Amino acid sequence: MTQLFLIGIGTGNPEHLTGEARRVMAQADLFLVPHKGSGKSDLADLRTQIIADVRSDAPVALFDMPVRNESLPYIARVDAWHDEIARIWMATMAQHPEAQKVALLVWGDPSLYDSTLRIAARLNPQPDVQVVAGITSVQALTAAHAIPLNTLNAPVTISTGRRLRDHGWPDGCETLVVMLDGECTFQTLDGDAFDIWWGAYLGMPEQVLDCGRLSDVSERIIETRAKARAAHGWIMDTYLLRRLPEK
Repeated sequence: MTQLFLIGIGTGNPEHLTGEARRVMAQADLFLVPHKGSGKSDLADLRTQIIADVRSDAPVALFDMPVRNESLPYIARVDAWHDEIARIWMATMAQHPEAQKVALLVWGDPSLYDSTLRIAARLNPQPDVQVVAGITSVQALTAAHAIPLNTLNAPVTISTGRRLRDHGWPDGCETLVVMLDGECTFQTLDGDAFDIWWGAYLGMPEQVLDCGRLSDVSERIIETRAKARAAHGWIMDTYLLRRLPEK
């Protein structure tokens, strides 16, 4: 049975790679490396560089990522996209029948707002899937700002920009980490009621950070984000919001 290793590699800093990740990568027979489309070739380049730092002789199979069908409703669109990615994975691995240990590098950790595990579950025949944990963007964000994730004895909610936009601030929530937000949804909130810690390209040389009272920094973050995306052709960012105590 083929083994498929989903290896969390952190948020772009090669030093985020764990000892376990290096050990597993050293044993892999094949690395699957996706292209992300125009303007994102540096993501594939970074993956191949991380691989080369561990294995100078590593066998790499590049594959093109499919495009989502924007005419479908969101869930149906993503399901169809995942089906197509799984088909591409199977076709790519079929071209390398000798590879029994296949590795795929995953930004952050495969368990947190990443669909690699859901795609792997679609493979037929089903390989032996093993996960190597990685540093998440949440950890990288709090480390970059030198802040604790939670207040004393308090819970944390992790959600998406889509849910914040569609459902508003979660009931009873004090600290909210927002991921996958391409619309800067924080600008829909009462800026005087929240503090924000924002970061993009976390752990990478391009890293940019900002923080403060939401009303003071919201416009600056939006402008910084737009400039960074224009410069690089892509952006990965996340932010933490904390509701201020009511006076």
